[in-house]
Amino acid sequence: MTDTASIRDILAPHGRLRAAINFGNTVLAKRGPTLEEAGGVSVAIARELARRLDIGLDLVPFDAAGPVVAEAKNDVWDVAFLAIDPLRAQDVSFTAPYVLIEGGYMVPADSPLHDIAEVDRSGIRMTVGKGSAYDLYLTRNIKHAEIVREATSALAIERFMRERLDVAAGVKASLLDYAKGNSAVRVLDGRFMVIEQAMVTVHGPHALATLATLIEELKASGFVARELAATGQTEATVAPAATAP
Repeated sequence: MTDTASIRDILAPHGRLRAAINFGNTVLAKRGPTLEEAGGVSVAIARELARRLDIGLDLVPFDAAGPVVAEAKNDVWDVAFLAIDPLRAQDVSFTAPYVLIEGGYMVPADSPLHDIAEVDRSGIRMTVGKGSAYDLYLTRNIKHAEIVREATSALAIERFMRERLDVAAGVKASLLDYAKGNSAVRVLDGRFMVIEQAMVTVHGPHALATLATLIEELKASGFVARELAATGQTEATVAPAATAP
């Protein structure tokens, strides 16, 4: 078994643990008045890992998942939190998921669309955050509707509202929060995908094994559930137990 000092050198070769945090996914992370005061389950897991390694933590902020993956080869982060996707697996290594999140569709309140299955039709234009898990999924699976991409999910919703497009695709919990404060839109019942959020690294199999064990322990102990509850994330669920590699 790799000892703490050795795994610390592997996971944090620069002397501090650098954790990429996607603040565009508000289910998992939320900004605070300062970066150090950020919250959410992903931030909590990063802090717990740093505590166990007895090392300082630097949160590396991002506004979308795509840029996190794009920076994977540029040595700007050591660990990150991303939705599992086969395309991303070419660049990063995933643990089993720690949280399951539904992907959903938001439409104008007076839209004729009432069912998830109705969305993939010719003439339908939907917005997504470029490089997000749901963008990657929809790119593979949407056959008829047009996908309009913006740099972040927030910008995608802005365009959806500004141009009165047909659909905005994204994390269902975030869309529901948005719709609560805007009577001009509604969220369709159901989901088009389940997003499996996992911890990732670019530092090889020993680092991955450490992260995989950590994630399973934090799920089993109730840590993940408590952090979701603390931030009011009732639409996200703790992923089932998995066998660590």
